[in-house]
Amino acid sequence: MVLFRSRLLHIALVFIGVIGCSHPKLNVDLLIINGTVYNGVDQNPASNAIGIKDDKIVFIGTATDHINPKKTIDATGLIVSPGFIDPHTHADRDLNKPDEAHNLPFLMQGVTTVVVGNDGDSFYPLSKYKKLYLEQGIGTNVVPLLGHHEVIKSVIGNSDTRPSSEQLQKMCELVQKEMEEGAFGMSTGLYYAPGSYTQTDEVIALAKVVAQNDGVYDTHLRDEGSSTVGLITAIKEAIEIGRQAKLPIHISHIKCLGVDVWKQSDSIITLVNNAHKVGIEVTANQYPYDASATSLNSAVSPRWAESGGKDSLLIRANDPKYKTKVLQDTKMNITKRGGPDKLLIVKCDDDRFLGKTLLEISEDLRVSPEQAVYSILQSGYVRVASFNMNPYDIENFMKQDWVVTGSDGNTGHPRKYGSFPRKYHKYVKTDRVIGVADFINGSTSKTAEIFRIPQRGKLEIGYFADIIAFHPEKFMDKADYTDAFQFAEGLAYSIINGKIALEQGEFTQKLNGKVLTK
Repeated sequence: MVLFRSRLLHIALVFIGVIGCSHPKLNVDLLIINGTVYNGVDQNPASNAIGIKDDKIVFIGTATDHINPKKTIDATGLIVSPGFIDPHTHADRDLNKPDEAHNLPFLMQGVTTVVVGNDGDSFYPLSKYKKLYLEQGIGTNVVPLLGHHEVIKSVIGNSDTRPSSEQLQKMCELVQKEMEEGAFGMSTGLYYAPGSYTQTDEVIALAKVVAQNDGVYDTHLRDEGSSTVGLITAIKEAIEIGRQAKLPIHISHIKCLGVDVWKQSDSIITLVNNAHKVGIEVTANQYPYDASATSLNSAVSPRWAESGGKDSLLIRANDPKYKTKVLQDTKMNITKRGGPDKLLIVKCDDDRFLGKTLLEISEDLRVSPEQAVYSILQSGYVRVASFNMNPYDIENFMKQDWVVTGSDGNTGHPRKYGSFPRKYHKYVKTDRVIGVADFINGSTSKTAEIFRIPQRGKLEIGYFADIIAFHPEKFMDKADYTDAFQFAEGLAYSIINGKIALEQGEFTQKLNGKVLTK
């Protein structure tokens, strides 16, 4: 009897196994095969195929006999990964223009989602731009932040003025409205006017509203060098905002800017790790370059002289009552940036200045470098690349598991066109500072987790199909400081929301992005 029951059980198990091994046909729109697949989380790649239906991943596995695809992508020799998520861009300045809404500078890097509204500056109100992007189409997904500057300017303007309790309450109400509209959090630019005029307790009050809506606080620190309060003090301020407001803190483009603060990355890493130990969530992003970029006046002009805006700054720079003090403070800031030979003009309406250092321009004009600053600013909006970061700090931050890849992509600096492939080519393939999986994970799932972006950043069934495939030996940046507008190379495919945006390295002319809302 026991033997009989055993044979029956064996037959039953075989029958179940046969049934279990048979798969009903699965119809998919796209099937990616033969790639080296990094899922955005694990360290080791797999040889899985990926099936996509509509805008979602519906299959991951090796047995594909039951898959019926409309189109198959053979990724032989390619690395397949989630699309990169760029946590700090100024892509909204392009996305609002129909002829630039494709977002190709980012798309060609493998970026499928961009965070916009950083450094305290956002397009406001969000409802207006959600509608615009929906109507005209956009090339990548967009994660919007509310800019702190928009809140300030809406209530008290652009001057160094303390808000009354009623005005602060009005600011809180504006933050709440934008969070309800779908913003993922609030960004500050405490280094820039008018954010620089804001006191910490005022920022905390607004951050508490963000926290009540499960949002993120993204900050350009009050000081990244030694121009005002100092880098370490600025880091401590950001952590304190997180502690009091009880929300995640994300530090934009973390760096040690200027000789005065070189190698302070060790102290900063200790501060952040100690914050983690007491439950404060602190993360950061970083672009893989040794030069920063910002407007010329933001780089070297004194903040007190900017109260009221750029016009007020230029008036003070030529007013005998203020001129001497303005030039003294400007000279000091130029020195902290490494000197006039370290400041390269990368965007300017006057061709006489474009592509020259501040030292070269001052020699051409036969004036001091600090005086030359205000001659250049008369021409309009001017951006400058500032070569004053140390490789030690760049690599030290890059190795931290709480630091992700970002571009701070803006006009005139090669980072807008090259950040992600540069990090891969230089710091993964050539210098071997980090591994392939660390690079991919820190450009995908970790960023999605930081900004609370649901169902993005991983290759996982049920997740949105934002997927890229790139050549492991050819994926690299081409933009540099002499020509910052060269597209990256080596990206073979980009799929956004299940639709192909880049095929065999060529843009399909399809705008597949969406505005993501919280």
